[in-house]
Amino acid sequence: MNVLYGVLIVAGASAIAIAAMMVVRRKAPEGSYFADSDRASGVFGVLATGFAILLGFIVFLAFTTYDESRAGAEAEALVLLQQVETAQFLPADVASELSGELTCYGRYVVHQEWPALERGDDTEDANPWGIAVFETVRTVQTETPEQETAYAKFLDQTSEREQARLDRVHGAEGILPGPLWIALFAIAAVIFVFMLFYADANERALSQAYQIGAVVAVIVATLLIIRLFNEPFTSDPGGLEPVAMERTLDVLDGLAGLVELGELPCGEDGLPA
Repeated sequence: MNVLYGVLIVAGASAIAIAAMMVVRRKAPEGSYFADSDRASGVFGVLATGFAILLGFIVFLAFTTYDESRAGAEAEALVLLQQVETAQFLPADVASELSGELTCYGRYVVHQEWPALERGDDTEDANPWGIAVFETVRTVQTETPEQETAYAKFLDQTSEREQARLDRVHGAEGILPGPLWIALFAIAAVIFVFMLFYADANERALSQAYQIGAVVAVIVATLLIIRLFNEPFTSDPGGLEPVAMERTLDVLDGLAGLVELGELPCGEDGLPA
């Protein structure tokens, strides 16, 4: 979510809450609607504590998934570069073909998969260049111990890359189910209404406005942070971007004289040429 939109949402929610408090306090009795403020404060403490614990757990869970997606993207890009290097120890004709397909794999991630993740499209389909790499590596016929070692290492790196991709796309699905979002908003609404019962016509309007405005602002800001972690693939500040894979592609461009890529089977967008 755009930072400006987030600020406007927080400010708008706080303004609505303050307006509601100003309306309610006009006919509020002296000392608030509660006859025993201490008992009411105890109940509010239970509500706020329970909500804070739930929010803390959800933020931790959402951030963990967010961080796994980030780490998966970085690991995928690193392993891709390592696979290109390992491929150079395989027979020359296969090395060139694998290097080109792996480069196309990276381009496809940046220009096809990542925009799809940002749009929330289905990401269950495998990267087509990953399939092409698999089909090519099946044809490898090793002739020396060095090639056999490189072949085994390449297969291990393929497994690592596939696992890293799964970690990356896992966060795109969102980890918070609909009922949990409903529960969060319902509890937030209960706390908001409870705060309105503290309306006191004899209390300064500024003090009461700050009280309810601060509570609503913190709750709404926290919910927005959870939403960011739950939907990490965005071009807005804080969102995940294919920086690691772009860096890997830049490195491969720099290795053009050392690594034989041959004629790449794809265009700059990662689609088949």
